[in-house]
Amino acid sequence: MNLIANFAVMASRRTIFDVPVCDLGWDDALVFINELASMPVGQTVISFVNAHNMLMTLRDPEYREILEHNLVLPDGIGLNIASQVSHGGPFPANLNGTDFVPALLTFMETPRRVGLIGGKRDVVERAAENFARHAPWHEFIVISDGYFDKDNPVDVISELDAQQVDMLIVGMGTPLQEKWAHRHIRPEHARLVLTVGALFDFVSGEIPRAPDTIRMMRLEWAYRLVQEPSRLWRRYVIGIPVFLFHVLQYRFSRRERIMKLEGDRSSQLPLQKRSGSQR
Repeated sequence: MNLIANFAVMASRRTIFDVPVCDLGWDDALVFINELASMPVGQTVISFVNAHNMLMTLRDPEYREILEHNLVLPDGIGLNIASQVSHGGPFPANLNGTDFVPALLTFMETPRRVGLIGGKRDVVERAAENFARHAPWHEFIVISDGYFDKDNPVDVISELDAQQVDMLIVGMGTPLQEKWAHRHIRPEHARLVLTVGALFDFVSGEIPRAPDTIRMMRLEWAYRLVQEPSRLWRRYVIGIPVFLFHVLQYRFSRRERIMKLEGDRSSQLPLQKRSGSQR
């Protein structure tokens, strides 16, 4: 169990679809995660979750359960809308992995050994080179590209054992990356694990970022939709209305779900204890 991440989630969170999501601001998140990376024991796995990922939790119980044990950071305007509807205000910051991970590497003054797993070989190698130019006091090691046996990753785990990294960045797409890290990455492999989706594509320059103005307006999703309409139209054109429907559904069924949860807890109490409480 990811005890440190559980503590982090409990420390500052708000739930979206009953999944705890960290609601720290940008600066507080950098400080907090830097402290987690310095912990001498345990492991924290960080997941960056957007509206599309949240919809996945509704139909993938395994993915949902893993996120409940990870430190989940909010990514994108969809999570802000959900927070506004469910909790009366947006998240303090958009902690998307594409911006947050480079910022975290810059913020960390202590040199770290950082392992990278995922993507095409040339892409992850270019990403490592660009990371090294961005934060040269860290050492970046390509553990593996993303083309290996996910069920029996003997060579990858052996390389992790040999390299003894402090941090591990895994970019294999959601929910594969979260499930794979949960099954195979142990605390002795890395104290801090970040599951980052397509980050290596952006850092390597394989996929261009949106212009700064569009990113400041938090409309990078629209820019990407224009760039890759055949791949992304279903996610945004269909996915966004479906997501908003579920946000409203969860908002208005919240009291019912809380009452059901309390009833389930009460029914699990020992009979003698329940009887004694009624005297």
